Amino acid sequence: MASAKATAIVLRTADWSESSRVATLWTREFGKVRALAKGGRRLKSAFENALDLLTVCSIVFLRKSPGTLDLLTEAQVVQRFPRLRDDLAALYAAYYVAELLGDWTEDYDPHPALFDEALQTLRDLGSKPAAEAPVTETGPRVMRFEMALLRELGYSPALDVCAVCGAAVEPERLAFGAAAGGVLCPRCQAGQREKRPLSRGAWQWLRALAAPGDGWKEPPNAAARAEVRQVLGHYVTYLMGRRPRLLPYLGS
Repeated sequence: MASAKATAIVLRTADWSESSRVATLWTREFGKVRALAKGGRRLKSAFENALDLLTVCSIVFLRKSPGTLDLLTEAQVVQRFPRLRDDLAALYAAYYVAELLGDWTEDYDPHPALFDEALQTLRDLGSKPAAEAPVTETGPRVMRFEMALLRELGYSPALDVCAVCGAAVEPERLAFGAAAGGVLCPRCQAGQREKRPLSRGAWQWLRALAAPGDGWKEPPNAAARAEVRQVLGHYVTYLMGRRPRLLPYLGS
């Protein structure tokens, strides 16, 4: 069995036996890993608190054959997120990030850029800011993560051209089609069932969320933000085939 080292985010854990647990980990080097932590339920285990949910840790594990659990041999805490203990909105948002990574990715399918985005999202949501520094808004930060996730998994929505006919779109009388995979021009909307109207402000912010840079950090008015939250939630639900459990607890 080959030994491997990785940096991991703890997505979930489940009891395996009276003394052991199974951890689902999202790693930068290997993607999603599911490993058995023998003795992980003991109060004084070798893992201490490194397997607490949403903890960032450095791990060593033994890779087993496909379809079986790997064996976790070491886990040490790298970072925790204290704001999550007393900010319920941030906690729900972080749980949502973990749910998407755990349920919508395949084992051993690494996406280093997605790991970096997830880690930065958790840092923004869960780190207490310095004195006089603004607190990160949970809604925009999670929507930025969703757009990164969609890009990495190959589901980036078409935003500059019609997802059906490919024509350049104007910011008037637009709709977003989940089945089509992006915005719809007025001419192509009639034949699409999974669609929602899209205002100019919501369309512009969707483009900012998808673009490089920090333009997404200047969100629009509350109505446009709520509209984008609805559009992204609908799109993610359509692609996953079910509504994420934490989706109803997110704000815009």
